[in-house]
Amino acid sequence: QVQPVESGGGSVQAGGSLRLDCSASGPASRINCLGWFREIPGQGRAPVAMIQPDGGSWYADSVKGRFTIARGNGRNTVYLQMSALKSEDSGLYHCAASERTTCRLGTPFHYWGHGAQVTVSG
Repeated sequence: QVQPVESGGGSVQAGGSLRLDCSASGPASRINCLGWFREIPGQGRAPVAMIQPDGGSWYADSVKGRFTIARGNGRNTVYLQMSALKSEDSGLYHCAASERTTCRLGTPFHYWGHGAQVTVSG
């Protein structure tokens, strides 16, 4: 079974920066696309950024130029560097893994972490 686990996040003033890290355990053959999703109460989970095994990435329009997704030292690790944060970036950020090798809007993600809270004030 694949299990992503998030770390990082926290509280910051608007304009500040935060980083989220994720490590996914389980069979490497089932961990291809890795992504970050923001959950807002009553609105479900929205995709923020995704990265393919070949390094190709996708970003939501609202975070382009401010957020960067990259794989860590291990193939099954990914981080999200968030800069110029806005209050609307607040939410519970979930790391997710997909068995698909191409990431785009609508790609199904099969395995989910419990989430890390990001709160932006001001």
